[in-house]
Amino acid sequence: MTDVPNNTSAVTPAHPHEAPGERIEDIDISQEMEGSFLEYAYSVIYSRALPDARDGMKPVQRRILFMMQDMGLKPEKGHVKSARVVGEVMGKLHPHGDASIYDALVRLAQDFALRLPLIDGHGNFGSLDDGPAASRYTEARLAGAAIAMTDSLDEDVVDFVPNYDNQIMQPEVLPSAIPNLLVNGASGIAVGMATNLAPHNLIEVVDGAKHLLSNPRATVEELMEFIPGPDLPGGGTIVGLDGIKDAYRTGRGAFRTRAKVSVEQLGPRRTGLVVTELPYLVGPERVIEKIKQGVDAKKLSGISDVADLTDRKNGMRLVITLKTGFSPEAVLEALYRYTPLEDSFSINSVALVKGQPQTLGLREMLRVFLDHRISVITRRCEFRLRKRRDRLHLVEGLLIAILDIDEVIQVIRASDDSDSARSRLMQVFDLSEAQAEYILELRLRRLTKFSRVELEAERDELSKEIAELLEILGSEANLRKVVATELDQVAETYGTPRRTLLTGAVMRPARAGAAPKSLEVADSPCAVMLSVTGRALRVDRDPESGELPRSTSRATKHGAVLATVEATVRSELGAILSDGTLQRFTPVDLPLVPGASIAFSAGVKLLDYLGITDKKLSVVGIVPLESDALIGLFTSQGVVKRVVLSDLPAKPTFEVITLKGDDRLLAAFPAPDGAEFAVVTSEAQLLRFPAATVRAQGRPAAGMTGIKLGAEARVVFAGAVPEGVEARVVTVADSSITLPGTDVATAKVTDWAEIPAKGRATGGVRVQRFLKWEDQISCAWVGAGEPRALSLDGAARKLPTELGKRDGSGTPLDGAAAYVGVAP
Repeated sequence: MTDVPNNTSAVTPAHPHEAPGERIEDIDISQEMEGSFLEYAYSVIYSRALPDARDGMKPVQRRILFMMQDMGLKPEKGHVKSARVVGEVMGKLHPHGDASIYDALVRLAQDFALRLPLIDGHGNFGSLDDGPAASRYTEARLAGAAIAMTDSLDEDVVDFVPNYDNQIMQPEVLPSAIPNLLVNGASGIAVGMATNLAPHNLIEVVDGAKHLLSNPRATVEELMEFIPGPDLPGGGTIVGLDGIKDAYRTGRGAFRTRAKVSVEQLGPRRTGLVVTELPYLVGPERVIEKIKQGVDAKKLSGISDVADLTDRKNGMRLVITLKTGFSPEAVLEALYRYTPLEDSFSINSVALVKGQPQTLGLREMLRVFLDHRISVITRRCEFRLRKRRDRLHLVEGLLIAILDIDEVIQVIRASDDSDSARSRLMQVFDLSEAQAEYILELRLRRLTKFSRVELEAERDELSKEIAELLEILGSEANLRKVVATELDQVAETYGTPRRTLLTGAVMRPARAGAAPKSLEVADSPCAVMLSVTGRALRVDRDPESGELPRSTSRATKHGAVLATVEATVRSELGAILSDGTLQRFTPVDLPLVPGASIAFSAGVKLLDYLGITDKKLSVVGIVPLESDALIGLFTSQGVVKRVVLSDLPAKPTFEVITLKGDDRLLAAFPAPDGAEFAVVTSEAQLLRFPAATVRAQGRPAAGMTGIKLGAEARVVFAGAVPEGVEARVVTVADSSITLPGTDVATAKVTDWAEIPAKGRATGGVRVQRFLKWEDQISCAWVGAGEPRALSLDGAARKLPTELGKRDGSGTPLDGAAAYVGVAP
């Protein structure tokens, strides 16, 4: 072993525990933990948990849609294995675990999680109670709505950023023609913050966005006329709107959802509660488990069996069989209390705006989306303008070459090489370098006369498109018009009717932990009101005076009454439909008006409340079923009938008049012997005749002739005026060649005393003289009280205050009118 020379010193470690060749630095553990945690928190907030307010997507969701578009997985193409999509996303854009990517892909395909699924899944993508199959067993492709989210990505509409290894570019945000943040909602937990947004109806969100686009100062209350509340994928009922209003104003709030439950006769002596819709993200197995736990703990009584009969053909059907002697309504209230048949949803609208997490209200979310769409359309128009100008430049050069093609050929043949040919072409024909290069690449087959015609047509078309693009870019109003038009197209293509029913306040026990003293719902007196636009609500009488509240707002939407029925909360009423059938219902779940005003905008569409999906039907009247009152029925073809609704069948739906041909029932109303029928036709004829001249008939009878109609006439109103009542006649005239509700109409108010009485089956007398452009009575009303006219969307119209002559002409209204009724 050789000794180390004295002049060579060995390397000594700088740290007492540092080995030779190593470097150890002392750091402050608290500073390191703080810095690392902040980096982790930043990554979770901005790259994982929170959606962007513009497209409503988290990074992983955005990368999935972008990669599937890049793979060509369009709706018209076949499905591919989900594992292949996950691998492409993970390898190129999202360097995280495949499980998280597949979970995000699955959620984008679940129709019970999203209101508008963006991926078309094939295979087992899970249910409310079970998870999905593995990615190797399922297949996926883009849904139609995803194309609207990614459309125009190749037209420089959004900024692109590098992926994790700077080899591939990905969009920073999607163009998103769909207001996805509101339509599909979002949920996520970040570090120190979380987000939870409920899904909404696409058609309603588009209407609200368009209103804000044309009225930038619109308030939340105005926007809620278009977006009244969430629309959950599974339907159900939202009870209580105060929390929704808070969330729309501040970004934070909560609401409660109830299952849709109907009482059905399961057998001769068996009654059951049938659940057809559940609260958001609540599965039937969870409900069954909670019911069993409630029965075992003696919290629930009256339940003998629970069966899940859900299938793909009939959809959700959870049957709860009741024991004999128990009130279905009382058991249902207990179920709402102790099981997930009633659930809560907390809204926390946190999203990224310009890279910063913010809590957004309804107005702010719509504003961010609209600003994004304006930016997208502006950039798209600028891109298309550049492309069309470049193409027009080449076409103009080609036209010059075709006009002097012989000289062009001679110049090219006399040139030594392509560079000299390009230069000489530019010099001789005054062309740009791009035009000269394009001519040099010209194929000989383009030198025909037909090609010249095509080029001239292309030139004209390009010039026209350039002018249109310049017009859009040159005007903010035109730009907003394009945004609104594309929103309309999206709503028309992908929009569906509302599924979730919105109702007023919910009655709950005062203490959440204590059982109610009685399961029975108080059967207190009330009145059920039906508006002319088909909305219904329940009005409680004042406990001291017994009077109904009065409407305090004359501009309230839908605020004109078609029918009012005295009832009790748990009594049974009949809704008479335009197909001549009567459907039983109880008003216990109708929206309640407990205060001092009546607002039909807070009511519910009675067809939805009855569970009727046929939009061709309408409710023409509501009647009590616990009396022997005479009910008058009138059809659009002039048939009248009086029927006594006694000894009714036990069926929930039955026929009250037999309609012939394409006739439809127009009106149903009380018609005692002392009253007089009032019938108005589209030809401005009004017939007044005693109700007693129409004898009462049985339910299956088809009625008798009530009024004599002209060849093209129809009945537009029928009702009964009680004996000794001072009534008014309101008629609204317009033109039949315009779309309903689009043209200004004229109206006339006439004293009922001026109408002479005639016999049944006669033609009546003229009640309004048409102006030159008028040819029909579109709507009418006869009765006591303050008349009110409404537009097609339920807005109030101001009627004339002075009475007119019986056969005089009308006075122009302040807009189109589609309904007339009495003010509540």
